[in-house]
Amino acid sequence: MRSEELQIAKIESRFRAVNERIAQTAGRIGANEAELVCECADAECGERIAAPLEDYEEARANGAHFLVASGHELHDHEDVVMTAPGYRIIAKLRGAGAVAHRLNPRRAQA
Repeated sequence: MRSEELQIAKIESRFRAVNERIAQTAGRIGANEAELVCECADAECGERIAAPLEDYEEARANGAHFLVASGHELHDHEDVVMTAPGYRIIAKLRGAGAVAHRLNPRRAQA
């Protein structure tokens, strides 16, 4: 695996960890939607995504899937698996997908 793929997977996984806490809090208070952070590969990205928790859970069902703002996809490293207004769910490809699975915080729960 190229170091670029590893770096991308690590950055996106950090954003995913933040969103896990946001989604857990939203769920505890009975919210149906949450304002999440974009899980793209840009470590400086601060874009917010308002998304239904149902869509967030759909992304989390696969350890290689991430929620990114529209236009933040890296077509060389990921495929778009779902499109919604303002965001996409993407699937990491190749080595980055394997790293994302290993870094998945829900992996131990499965």
